[in-house]
Amino acid sequence: MIDRRHGSLARMGVLALLWGSGFLWIKLALSNGLTPLQITFARSALGSAVLFALARSAHQRLPRNRTTWGRLVVAAFFCNALPFFLFGLGEKRIDSGLAGVLNATTPLWSLLIGVVIGTERGLRPIRLAGLLLGFAGTLLIFAPWHATGLLSLPALALLGAAASYAVAFAYMGRRLTGTGTAPLALSAAQLMTATGLSALALPIGAPMSVHPNATALIAVVILGIFSTGLTFHLNYRIIADEGATAAATVGYLLPVVSVALGTIVLGERLGLRVIAGMAVVLAGVALTRRHRPAPSPVPESRATLTSPTS
Repeated sequence: MIDRRHGSLARMGVLALLWGSGFLWIKLALSNGLTPLQITFARSALGSAVLFALARSAHQRLPRNRTTWGRLVVAAFFCNALPFFLFGLGEKRIDSGLAGVLNATTPLWSLLIGVVIGTERGLRPIRLAGLLLGFAGTLLIFAPWHATGLLSLPALALLGAAASYAVAFAYMGRRLTGTGTAPLALSAAQLMTATGLSALALPIGAPMSVHPNATALIAVVILGIFSTGLTFHLNYRIIADEGATAAATVGYLLPVVSVALGTIVLGERLGLRVIAGMAVVLAGVALTRRHRPAPSPVPESRATLTSPTS
């Protein structure tokens, strides 16, 4: 039992590092010659290749019916293609550390969507307070009342990416759970679909004259294989061993990792107002996760749908 727990904690640490470092690899790829669309395509293609290989080794088959593939198009757009592109667009002007913090607002958007569509009934005051506190922290970060505030198209793109994840999780929870497809195969199929969607957009938004250097290529390979592909697999293992609640706690570590790596590797600096806003956002997210009913066992088909990624 002790060895199993230690193994799960180690996987959680590795998962937080891989996910949290994704913002660094995006920044390095952008700074060295790749465009947001090219990054989106490359990480989707590499991630799907990793997951497909893992699925084949586990003897899991891709979906075989049109209905599931049709739903995967919607899921791949909102959970992969769109947020991957928006994070690339946002990080052209916004620090990687701040991008990681804004990614942590996904639970706030999920709760807000649940309230709007009626799936979040009997909202407890403490969770409502967390929702309001989280968005107040976001407002504090952007400081729109200052002429030099961070509120801009790139910043809004990062918030849009987090909101897109929330939309995707709501849709996936309703339409892709219980389809009979094993989790690794379903994740591989979803990233394969995202690869196709981003490939269709490449001729429109990615100039062919771009010449990335070796740093950009290394960054996007690490991003695709480790921060996109392997994270899905590790997330499934954590859920299988410890449950969905334990896996969700990894989300609290992502901003810490992204800020630390941005400061150490890229020399990014954050003012006191932004740091205070980050703390308020994370406190709000923590409150929205208080007093929930004990989680029921998660079906295998839901194992890769519970935690957001960068």
